[in-house]
Amino acid sequence: MEAAIVERLRRSSDFKLHPDLVNAPLIYQQNGRKGLRKLYKEYVDIAVEAGAPILLCTPTWRASRSRVQKSELSESINIDAAHFMQAIRSSQSNHEIKIGGLVGCKNDCYKPNEGLSASEAQAFHSWQIEQLVQGGVDCLIAETLPNVNEALGIAKAMEVTRTPYIISFVISREGCILDGTSLIDAVEYIDLKTTYQPLGYMVNCSFPAFICADKQPQKLLKRLIGCQANASSLDHCDLDEAIQLETDTLSEWGDLMIELNNEYGVKILGGCCGTGGEHLRYIAGL
Repeated sequence: MEAAIVERLRRSSDFKLHPDLVNAPLIYQQNGRKGLRKLYKEYVDIAVEAGAPILLCTPTWRASRSRVQKSELSESINIDAAHFMQAIRSSQSNHEIKIGGLVGCKNDCYKPNEGLSASEAQAFHSWQIEQLVQGGVDCLIAETLPNVNEALGIAKAMEVTRTPYIISFVISREGCILDGTSLIDAVEYIDLKTTYQPLGYMVNCSFPAFICADKQPQKLLKRLIGCQANASSLDHCDLDEAIQLETDTLSEWGDLMIELNNEYGVKILGGCCGTGGEHLRYIAGL
């Protein structure tokens, strides 16, 4: 899977991210499109060299209906973002690239108490999810979810589309979702409450060791298909306030990621905050 996109753009002086939509409006700017293509191409080139398929996400993490309407930008921004990603894939027509339609939680991804109820979340997120499906994404993915109830509502909205989807949580160093729910309880709850269940579950925006894979039950590992991990083992509150880029050693991060694959069967490996092409190259053995 791709490594960091938003954070690398944020730390570059070449781009100004939107206060509400973050990187989504860059698809309408010449310099923004160039910057996005450069990052995605870097990650695709690594996958090509490694002979591995890659999952790329639309730059729509914050492109919910309320934020789009507030911005007064085109209400087709999610569809346009999906088409933008398809153009990137077309330039690499001989390689397997999957496009995930990306959705985030409504509020702060580090504050689970701000999460929506399941019914509120289904109503809130349905518009964006339908737009991404209309744009022709291969799958849907909800990332950085700190609250199991909002995650369920998103899952309910995604299952209606009959498009394959993934639910990805942000977790603490104890291996629990930030609202205190264990990963296995969250997975079993959402699987029980959905008819068209997720393809699987992921963890993102957390250090790979936070999963505590050696302590997790086997039935969780059968449903945990991916990890898009932070480069730093600092807690989220420390990372959120950090001025400088925080990272652990590349080898420590990479060896933990490879272990998730080799020992625990986690199939989709990518990077979140603090990561770049060197992180993907390490886990790809390049």
